[in-house]
Amino acid sequence: MKTKNLKQSIRIKAKPSEVYSALMDSRKHAKFSGSPAKISKKVGGKFTAFEGYLDGENLELDENRKIVQRWHAKGWPEGHYSKVTFSLKPFSGGTKLLFFHTGIPEEHYESIKKGWVEHYWDPIKKMLEKS
Repeated sequence: MKTKNLKQSIRIKAKPSEVYSALMDSRKHAKFSGSPAKISKKVGGKFTAFEGYLDGENLELDENRKIVQRWHAKGWPEGHYSKVTFSLKPFSGGTKLLFFHTGIPEEHYESIKKGWVEHYWDPIKKMLEKS
């Protein structure tokens, strides 16, 4: 199976701690995504989101700085996991989020690329950037 990698950079007008919390807190994740999420806050802990469409495991957690997870989406080959890395860097207007997603099955690449913007970046910004 061929895979592709995705790199995105997002600026969010919120503190790194707020962005980290939005990604790792089950209730906050459900708030921005509009769908239940169950997210462990421990390395080796599991997560599910979007009514089971996504599942995975936390590989590395550096609070308010970095999240590394194994991801699997419904419709992907059985047992195939990709890897996502969220790196949070403070800047004068909030947080610069550097995002890497490796091992995406090639036939799902375009929908995944679009999905991150529609289901993560835009809703997180909408939730956190309210004045």
